[in-house]
Amino acid sequence: MSISPSLQARITAIGSYVPDRILSNADLQGMVDTNDEWIVQRTGIRERRIAAANEFTSHLCIAAVQNMLSRYPTALSDVDLIIVATHTPDLPSTPVACQIQAHFGIPATGAYDLNATCSGFVYALHTASGLVAAGVHRKVLVVGGDSVSKITDYTDRSTCILFGDGAGAVMVEREEEHPAFLAHHLGSDGTGGKHVYRTGLASELNGTPLTGEGKLVQNGREVYKYAVTTVPQGIEKLLAKSRLPHTAIDWFIPHSANLRIIESICDKSGIPFEKALYSLEYYGNTSAASIPLALDLGIQEGKVSTGDTLLLFGFGGGLTHAGLILRWG
Repeated sequence: MSISPSLQARITAIGSYVPDRILSNADLQGMVDTNDEWIVQRTGIRERRIAAANEFTSHLCIAAVQNMLSRYPTALSDVDLIIVATHTPDLPSTPVACQIQAHFGIPATGAYDLNATCSGFVYALHTASGLVAAGVHRKVLVVGGDSVSKITDYTDRSTCILFGDGAGAVMVEREEEHPAFLAHHLGSDGTGGKHVYRTGLASELNGTPLTGEGKLVQNGREVYKYAVTTVPQGIEKLLAKSRLPHTAIDWFIPHSANLRIIESICDKSGIPFEKALYSLEYYGNTSAASIPLALDLGIQEGKVSTGDTLLLFGFGGGLTHAGLILRWG
């Protein structure tokens, strides 16, 4: 298959971080009417990591970048753009990306946050690869991080059993000889925004009254329906664009929302469940961090190897979805 010159970009480094505190299913059993068997059966989640009271998304993202630097010989001084995918920034008007720039003292770089909730990392990666391929930027730091525990209602057993905190970081650079980004697919359905939200300045959405008082509100049934319908369709479009058969995908890395959703997506798309990488079992649903966390776990466990073809697919609030096919190197 020939690769368009417009896709001349590659991921050259990766790092990740999760907080120290573990919130187990047994812990949740003492907080709401639930138990380990019920949670595992319905979600596949056993534990999740929770940020400390004085630990916010910027801290998680900075730690993920630091982890990347400790493992890969890459410099930050020539980074010319920082994109952070998050919907839980420390502050409404100071981007997490700017806090990363300040912490590491990166000179002369653009910095901004991108909010596509649980699809955010794939959106940010797509944006970075396009800007690098176009020659607008040469080295982009992409970080996906969320501290979802800060906006979780721990009296609502339908949501509090799901969410955890974490961050993942990658470096995207120009690569002319061995470009890695093979295909992309983005989409949204704003009419479904009422199914996953938290209130802000507005208390209604398109005439629908909103509740939650700043905490995350989710209609799990509707999100499930959206994911198991939309993601398999998106996968087919990705494979058609890349001219690759299903068998060419070495690893499928979906948003780690719920193991039952991942199982259904695999069944409907024809991708063996054994090829799915996820981070939810011990980290929970970490929103924009779930895909880079799963990818990094796959690397550290020796599953993902150089030359492997990866299919990343995020979905979530908005409602949004985004997929990429890329080669790992």
